[in-house]
Amino acid sequence: MSPAVSTRIAQASDAVDRLAASRWPLVAWAVAVVAGLAALVTGVVGVGPAWLPGAGSVAVSGAFTWALVARAGGRPVVFGTLAVAVGVAVLVLDEDRLRTGAAVWTCVVSAVLAVMGTVPARRLRHAAREAVLATGVAAVGALAVVGFEPVISVVSFEYATLGLALVAVFALVFRLGAGFHGLGRRGLLIVLVGGAVLLLTLAYAELLRRYGPGEVVTDLLDGVRWSRENLGAFPRPIATVLGVPALVWGCHMRARRRQGWWVSAFGVAATASVASSMMNPSVALLEVGLSIVYGLVIGLLIGAALIRLDLRLTGPRGRRARRAEERAAGRPEPARGQALL
Repeated sequence: MSPAVSTRIAQASDAVDRLAASRWPLVAWAVAVVAGLAALVTGVVGVGPAWLPGAGSVAVSGAFTWALVARAGGRPVVFGTLAVAVGVAVLVLDEDRLRTGAAVWTCVVSAVLAVMGTVPARRLRHAAREAVLATGVAAVGALAVVGFEPVISVVSFEYATLGLALVAVFALVFRLGAGFHGLGRRGLLIVLVGGAVLLLTLAYAELLRRYGPGEVVTDLLDGVRWSRENLGAFPRPIATVLGVPALVWGCHMRARRRQGWWVSAFGVAATASVASSMMNPSVALLEVGLSIVYGLVIGLLIGAALIRLDLRLTGPRGRRARRAEERAAGRPEPARGQALL
């Protein structure tokens, strides 16, 4: 290679590094998300051309892919551009299977990004903020999923996206937590309990769907019907009992020990549920929104109780000691806009 070519390559590399260090990529990303969200909202309210929601889905899917790959320490420009190109091809070809595949990809990316985009939280209110932000990211992803107009079985779609999101987020957390060596006894117990709650929730829902309610769950179903009739919705159990509490407790724990990432990983149970929440055409948009809000509020209360219990069992005694522990809590972790790996 000639010296001139080597110099040009070095100059181009320096230019790319300067661009990456500037704010322009973040500004362009924010513009893409806002523009895509605006296009998706036009589809919800029924104004504008028919192709606009699909274009919004492509913009959000590409932006979320870019952000997730950047957060994972990969090549965001390459994969973000590829996601946009594939999304455009899906819209042009207009095949049901392609639309469904794009919807699955968007749902999984949104759910995983919502979890991986969180940061450690020293105090409870900061942990609650992270759960709200993660839910918001997943909600934007839910609009993008609907914009692709997939042809699906709702139950199969929910199981498939939850399973893929779990695999993806645990693969990333495995690297972040230094493999299974970073678990320790405490982390192993958390993973086992979280996995058991997840399996029991899914198994119960599947048995209820296949065989119908028995005498034991009649009162519970009456409560669900009452909530839907009088409160407008009922929160999704998997997000309320597992996903949101895991986000709250996990972000709080990450400020203190690395096992917190294994707790945060179960937060994908909430974000995947939110990202797929609009796929059932028989459920009104208002009910979907209320269900997400109710699940978030109850999940925050459960997460707060878990944090209080954790601090009581493992934290220092006394108010001053707890305040000092909060100020000292600051396990190093990259900022929200930086790569984790």
